[in-house]
Amino acid sequence: MPVDVILGLQWGDEGKGKIVDLLSKDYPIIARFQGGPNAGHTIIIKGKKFVLRQIPSGVIRGNIINIIGNGVVLDPIVLKQEIENLEANGIELKSRLLISRKANLILPTHRLLDKFYESRGEDSKIGSTLKGIGPAYQDKTGRFGIRIGEINMSGFRKRYEAVKELHIKLLRALGCSEEMDDKEWFDALEYVKQLKLIDAEYYINNALKEGKNILAEGAQGTLLDVDFGTYPYVTSSNTITASACIGLGIAPSQVRTVYGVFKAYITRVGGGPFPTELLDKIGDYICETGHEFGSVTGRKRRCGWLDLEALNYAIMINGVTKLIMMKADVLNELDTISVCTGYITNGKESHFSGLSFGENMEPVYKELEGWKCSLAEVNGPDDFPQKLQEYIKFIESHSEVKIALVSTGPERDESVFV
Repeated sequence: MPVDVILGLQWGDEGKGKIVDLLSKDYPIIARFQGGPNAGHTIIIKGKKFVLRQIPSGVIRGNIINIIGNGVVLDPIVLKQEIENLEANGIELKSRLLISRKANLILPTHRLLDKFYESRGEDSKIGSTLKGIGPAYQDKTGRFGIRIGEINMSGFRKRYEAVKELHIKLLRALGCSEEMDDKEWFDALEYVKQLKLIDAEYYINNALKEGKNILAEGAQGTLLDVDFGTYPYVTSSNTITASACIGLGIAPSQVRTVYGVFKAYITRVGGGPFPTELLDKIGDYICETGHEFGSVTGRKRRCGWLDLEALNYAIMINGVTKLIMMKADVLNELDTISVCTGYITNGKESHFSGLSFGENMEPVYKELEGWKCSLAEVNGPDDFPQKLQEYIKFIESHSEVKIALVSTGPERDESVFV
């Protein structure tokens, strides 16, 4: 059987966790393929909220194998906390959690480096979550990162001390004198040693040969991709479909359906360009109504109208086959809803480009009537108010991809398959 991929099409925070949980009933294996503990995948079931940072979002269902792939950078402290929180809520996980031996570790000094880089001045701030993720990926590509599979090897402590010393020398040379305590990190590492470390690429490909469905889960969003996003205001990994192949060890020919998740509006956290940002009472209304605050950082998200030009760019580079629209209910009370259909730059029509995006760009808007009613009683697509149906059709006509699901609320069952 092939692999299906689910990923975000905006600047992250699209609601992927809820959708992975919802779809997971059809997949015996859920595999996370990139990112680190900067993710905050939120699942709400009967009013109970779960925030997952490194563990795949299939964990809530008790019969699913959850794999952390080699493309993820892993913080053992966060992982231990996640597992203990889930177990405290009655979710048995250890027997169902598998970790690729090739996943790189986030070291305590990575956090120090991240903090220092972000504190150099306002001009250098990119909105990092300060979790050490960027420096961990730097070490990985620099070929002296430490993989989690090394923790059971005899030379591990020597390797760790060598990398730690290198980081401290760099920090001192840059003028950082902050002290570091790695006791908690090593305590968490002893906990991680009890978990199942595997060669995930063999496990996944053998599962495919056995006819098992696999759902590959991405973190962050396409517009934060380190190559194709709004660089340098991006994350430190590739967040697109192609990354699922690299982050799990599967061939591109194995990918079947690509689910692209987006909000009925758009948000971003931290710095970077945002042409459709609403710096007015409507932006404040969307933020408050949509509870747009980071599930990991607590930071307030910037809010704006849906940007179809950026959405189409994300659809193109991901090969999206099905769209999923989240948080339609947040727009319930608005009289009119604007949608960006393109940009004008210096008097000329322009397109999304991560390199120059936002520079002198004026969004071109189409104004649509709001549906002005609650979606609480919607049980199927025939129950959608007429103006919401028109909103959906407008997006589909511009993106040339069908919307397969619309989220009408935060709970698992507040979802309508179209």
